[in-house]
Amino acid sequence: MDVISGFSKDALVLDARVEIDRIVEGLREQVFGTLRRRGAVVGLSGGIDSSVVAALCARAFGKDKVLGIFMPERHSSDDSLRLGRRVAAQLGIDTALEDITSALEAVGAYSRQVEAIQTVVPRYGDGWKCKLVLASVLEGNGLNITRLTVQDPAGRTDTVRLSPAAYLQIVAATNYKQRLRKMTEYYHADRLNYAVAGTPNRLEHDQGFFVKQGDGIADLMPIVHLYKTQVYQLAEYLGVDEEVRRRPPTTDTFSMAQSQEEFYFALPYNLMDLCLYGLNHGISAEEVAAAAGLTTAQAQKVFKDIDSKRRAARYLHARPLLSAAMSGG
Repeated sequence: MDVISGFSKDALVLDARVEIDRIVEGLREQVFGTLRRRGAVVGLSGGIDSSVVAALCARAFGKDKVLGIFMPERHSSDDSLRLGRRVAAQLGIDTALEDITSALEAVGAYSRQVEAIQTVVPRYGDGWKCKLVLASVLEGNGLNITRLTVQDPAGRTDTVRLSPAAYLQIVAATNYKQRLRKMTEYYHADRLNYAVAGTPNRLEHDQGFFVKQGDGIADLMPIVHLYKTQVYQLAEYLGVDEEVRRRPPTTDTFSMAQSQEEFYFALPYNLMDLCLYGLNHGISAEEVAAAAGLTTAQAQKVFKDIDSKRRAARYLHARPLLSAAMSGG
């Protein structure tokens, strides 16, 4: 890896027009040529990533060859559907609304989550809300352990430590949401002979911020090579709705409002991008710290956290293991 001197935030600046043209040309080759599909399906969440992917697909295939799908459920923010609809209207693409609440109820996603929470908060029930939280990696020297924050019907909150079994069951039950959404995307893709366009950016894909066989799969991923900061640059050039561009990145997964930072990442995305870029390009922790406004010790902690998440993400990225090598015979 090359060491870049004079490292700064400008390292993440790109020529948005050139990059958009390159992605659009690639999308056409991949969908019409390689995949032999007619257009693309995009799950619209009202967030920056899905909005940019939808805009890129509309440029590549034409607005009449893109389907945006809204997939709200019981715990979704009202803003997600509102902003998703605004983006679709701005692009002029067709849309479908698939409320997945009843399907999640049928597979027990909500009840299994409540069951796990009640093992550590017995009073948890109707009218309560929750979210998983992770303290900043900069705050401590030990393991960064996910905790559960609950809110009772009166609005009082408490944060408690989870048993390993409770944590795993909460995550497993919650992952139904991403997997059911992806199944729905593929239903519409199959009926229209479209490709499914995934929305992960480089930070999410590298660090394992996705669900295996959920939002981690797609037929193509137009922005997976871009750091989150660069996705925002494309969004501005593409004219993505200003409110979408101002909206802080969220998980929109639990019943309590939750930022991506408190759920998974060590720092806000713009600082995580600098650290990830620096680590990828062999830039010293001291140089990255100066650019990000961190101490060298803090940058070293973030580097360590990135490597730790990469190890954990190997399973998420892994293809199915075969019992024997495939041959032509």
